[in-house]
Amino acid sequence: MKQGKLIVFSAPSGSGKTTIVRHLLSKEDLNLEFSISCTSREPRPEEINGKDYYFLSLEDFKKHIKAEDFIEWEEVYRDNFYGTLKAEIERIWAQGKNVIFDIDVAGGLRIKKKFPEQTLAVFVKPPSIDELKIRLKKRSTESEDKINMRIAKASVELATAPQFDLVIKNYNLDTAKLDAYDIVKNFVNK
Repeated sequence: MKQGKLIVFSAPSGSGKTTIVRHLLSKEDLNLEFSISCTSREPRPEEINGKDYYFLSLEDFKKHIKAEDFIEWEEVYRDNFYGTLKAEIERIWAQGKNVIFDIDVAGGLRIKKKFPEQTLAVFVKPPSIDELKIRLKKRSTESEDKINMRIAKASVELATAPQFDLVIKNYNLDTAKLDAYDIVKNFVNK
């Protein structure tokens, strides 16, 4: 099977990485397919199983870990696991496409380490922690405790930015989208 390229977008929650990834997926010339991650958390109201995530029970997720079915996985919050199945990457490569990930920082760095030559790892940096908190509150999808947990984690994640190939500063979403497109286009065409 011909292996394509892997494009990783990682960032703290609320940085805009999902919006940027969706923008890139709309650009047919990039030949991208979204890697659907697995998670053991409950779906948010607008999320669809098999489109946004593969929603697994905690027990099923742990079975996949034991069977070594994941390229990477992480317990992001207590009993909230996220991971990428090997079969998902193989599915996309079989279509002759490049894989794009919207993934947490630890998972993104693991993929880069496993596939250093094939992977472009991009960190999306928010303007500030205060702006992140405002964005997370605007979502209205999580409790104040969950938001505070995400903000505390964001400080740690921001420190990993230098480990990524490139950092996109998302101070202006339109500019960040243009930067992301140029970066990914150059990578998939080399």
